[in-house]
Amino acid sequence: STKEIAGGMVRSGAADLCAFGRLYISNPELPERFANYVPLEESSPYENWWGHTAEKGYTDYPVYQG
Repeated sequence: STKEIAGGMVRSGAADLCAFGRLYISNPELPERFANYVPLEESSPYENWWGHTAEKGYTDYPVYQG
């Protein structure tokens, strides 16, 4: 999974930091999802994060309601 790949990169020394830009848009509570092993939403499509001037499709993703 994304969490394990990022953790492995940091542990191995291949990276000091891993970023999750687009994934964070579609999972606004990403650290909590990682910590609690909650399934991730698909990454936000390009059309939703490039060129919009309003919140629709960019800041309106719901949080997980498990």
